[in-house]
Amino acid sequence: QVQFVESGGGLAQPGGSLRLSCTASGEISNTYGRGWYRRLTGHYRELVAHIAPDGTIYYAESVKGRFTLSTDGAKNTMYLQMNNLKPEDTNVYYCNAGSRTAYYFSWGQGTQVTVSS
Repeated sequence: QVQFVESGGGLAQPGGSLRLSCTASGEISNTYGRGWYRRLTGHYRELVAHIAPDGTIYYAESVKGRFTLSTDGAKNTMYLQMNNLKPEDTNVYYCNAGSRTAYYFSWGQGTQVTVSS
């Protein structure tokens, strides 16, 4: 049973920074990528950033140049450094494992990011 725990969210001012962390428990194949997501409408989630098994990192256009995804050596913990935050970044952020087009496990609770002055 794979479970994800996200943390590090909070309140930030526009232009501020936050660093999110994602810890995974259970066994995840090292052939799976890892990604950060945030809510869209309904039950849909938007892929914000993704790291492939070969280390290739993808960023959504809306966060490119502002967010940075990193992992520890074993990918047990994944981070999302969020700089130059904008009010439109306000959302609940989740992590999961999978490809850029599919996630493979149940969602955790997520961590709330609120950007407001």
